[in-house]
Amino acid sequence: MTLLFSDDDVAAAVDAPLTVAAMRDALLAAHAGRLVAPPRASAPLGGGRMVLTAGHLTGQWYGFRSYDTFGHPGGGQLVVLHDATTGAVRAIAVGEELGSRRTGGLGGVAVDALARADAATLGVVGSGRQAWSQVWAAAAVRPLREVTVFSRSAARREAFAARVRAELGVPARAVGSAAAAVRDRDVVVLATTSTVPVLDAADLAPGTHVNTVGFKQVDRHEFGSDLLDAAGLLVTDSPGQAAAYVPPMVAAVEPYAGRLRDLGAVLAGAVPGRTAADQISVFCSTGLAGTEVFLLDRLARTPAHARPRR
Repeated sequence: MTLLFSDDDVAAAVDAPLTVAAMRDALLAAHAGRLVAPPRASAPLGGGRMVLTAGHLTGQWYGFRSYDTFGHPGGGQLVVLHDATTGAVRAIAVGEELGSRRTGGLGGVAVDALARADAATLGVVGSGRQAWSQVWAAAAVRPLREVTVFSRSAARREAFAARVRAELGVPARAVGSAAAAVRDRDVVVLATTSTVPVLDAADLAPGTHVNTVGFKQVDRHEFGSDLLDAAGLLVTDSPGQAAAYVPPMVAAVEPYAGRLRDLGAVLAGAVPGRTAADQISVFCSTGLAGTEVFLLDRLARTPAHARPRR
């Protein structure tokens, strides 16, 4: 039987601890060579592209996620999970929720692995789906005592802060600038659609950890070289994807390429992570291929009666 999950199903069943745990396992599997996760592929179709990410957890499953860039409101994404032994389709998820939560979960793993152990304040620039999933996951790995949020829309940032208070039980307030959102924060999230830097690295306190989710290529980027220069630790979830961007990812070209570390390798203890309390760390999220399928497999293997309801 093929299981079918909608956005509502995913939202009801996939909580932050499950997602963060699944993404940690996926990163370790990729580092160990058990998760085959090539860079994403895309097909230009005139006016937009179809994009495919695929993964294979050797001996267990393989699958893919597909989405488009045509910009249709509510445009659907598809995640398909196959049994590796029989090829049968075990589960399908339709919609954006699984991919969004997977990205948040990767960010949560990064916060847990790279932020200071006593991190308790978070500033976020952005107020969309990706910004929410980052804060949602961060709250599962650190006992946040306050969230500050800035986005260009006053109404959206106020609504975001209200959602943090209501759903996460964390004090939150909207502020009037990106600088105010990130100043004196232990963790900072950049999750915007901006093609120019929204952050001045001078506004960061020593010891801040930064997750960046938005554009990060040399021709369009939500942060500038000042952030990379300030960082004592640069990490990504997929070095292969970082190297495959066209144009390149800003942290994957010199003088930064030699400093960029693999989050899976940090988790496995193969390379060091944070080495000082005042070190600024930066996680450049690229979306390790196969992780949506990894999360769908975890969801499909969770008995229906045991899936959390929210």
